[in-house]
Amino acid sequence: MNHDLSNTQIIRPLQDSSLAVTEVLERVYEALNEKGYNPISQIVGYIMSGDPTYITSYKGARSLIMKVERDEILEELMRNYVENKLKKA
Repeated sequence: MNHDLSNTQIIRPLQDSSLAVTEVLERVYEALNEKGYNPISQIVGYIMSGDPTYITSYKGARSLIMKVERDEILEELMRNYVENKLKKA
């Protein structure tokens, strides 16, 4: 096997491709809301700290949100904001 040692190799984490970030956010939001939490505050707390205890384990929400990377969540939120707020202005 011939490896080119002059280039940096990029290794991307394996993702659960069966679950879209938007679907994860919807399900986590719903679980937090049903338990009486402020979903926005809790999700922001999780994104900022990486601490999964910001997310309830109700309906498997904590396990679910940990299946996607926090930067993927931020990208999705930013994409949604740009598409729905900035492009309409």
